[in-house]
Amino acid sequence: MLKEERIEKILWSIALPGFGQLLNGKFSKGLLLIVLEFLINVQSNFNKVIIYSFQGDIQAAIDHVDYEWLMFYPCLYFFSIWDAFKDDGGGKSPYSFLPFVFSAYFVTVGLIYSSSLKIFGILFGPVFLPMLFLIPGISIGLFIKIALVNFKVKKY
Repeated sequence: MLKEERIEKILWSIALPGFGQLLNGKFSKGLLLIVLEFLINVQSNFNKVIIYSFQGDIQAAIDHVDYEWLMFYPCLYFFSIWDAFKDDGGGKSPYSFLPFVFSAYFVTVGLIYSSSLKIFGILFGPVFLPMLFLIPGISIGLFIKIALVNFKVKKY
């Protein structure tokens, strides 16, 4: 049951930053994250960008996004997920935060290049390219976590 509740809180945090905190009883933090998400979402035109992207109009998504605002979103998003997970008792192993941190880094980099980087001739835009950059972010974060846990400096 405990693991199911932790997964529930993570999934609600994925749906909207702050929801996991509300489920954890951290009402002030949850409301702050929701307000910040709403502010960034509105200022960056993110909902409109998501709609254009899913409709296949990547150029319209690029034209409507405010990158200076949207670049705050990945860090807020992954911090919210990590924080809900940690507050519910997760993240006790050493360096368990690294996959979340590197996910935020790589999604931000994906966002930076989303208006010009083509993969196999395809321009993925400000929604889908950052999603693709999530894969190396999680992978590198996990690799570094495992390496740091397994690498032990001997004290003399």
